[in-house]
Amino acid sequence: MTLTNADVQKVARLARLAMDEAEIESARSQLTGIFNLIAEMQAVDTKGIAPMSHAQDLSQRLREDVVTETNQRELFQSIAPQVEAGLYLVPQVIE
Repeated sequence: MTLTNADVQKVARLARLAMDEAEIESARSQLTGIFNLIAEMQAVDTKGIAPMSHAQDLSQRLREDVVTETNQRELFQSIAPQVEAGLYLVPQVIE
């Protein structure tokens, strides 16, 4: 896809960017390069390739799910301003 300076100027105007002729020419060449790269990637045959979430086949190291802290619920609720039936009471913020 080839872009003209008028195309870039129109996009710049829509994006509310003030660009002089040198910046428009630079942006045109950069955008043309990006569009050429996209066209090149779209030309690659990807039939039979399964989608993946990451480019490398990695797995995360997992650790055993073990409780490491003691239960301090009673202590925390004893210092709370208002508690009822094991729940913290807070002021209503939405009517």
